[in-house]
Amino acid sequence: QVQLVESGGGLVQAGGSLRLSCAASGRTFNSYAMGWFRQAPGKERELVAAINWSDGRTYYADSMKGRFTISRDNAKNTVYLQMNSLKPEDTAVYYCAADLYNIVILTTAPRYWGQGTQVTVSS
Repeated sequence: QVQLVESGGGLVQAGGSLRLSCAASGRTFNSYAMGWFRQAPGKERELVAAINWSDGRTYYADSMKGRFTISRDNAKNTVYLQMNSLKPEDTAVYYCAADLYNIVILTTAPRYWGQGTQVTVSS
């Protein structure tokens, strides 16, 4: 059974930074991509960034480019999201998810999801 466990969320002031982690277990993810999604109250879930497990290819939503960086540690089966210059509008529950690369970057319906971690950015 696939398990994705996020950590690293919290409360931060505008302009600050946070690093989210997503630890994956339960299967081999070499053929999969991992994505970070977020959902703010009253808004639809949106893709933040994704990384292809095998070759490290990355994808970013336009509004995240330059502030957020996704990376992976193959030895630890963990994906990270470094978030800098945070804004109040980044406040949301952040989820990691896993599936084939095109499903992660083109849909909001990957098969595997973590439980989410809250990120709150105060002004």
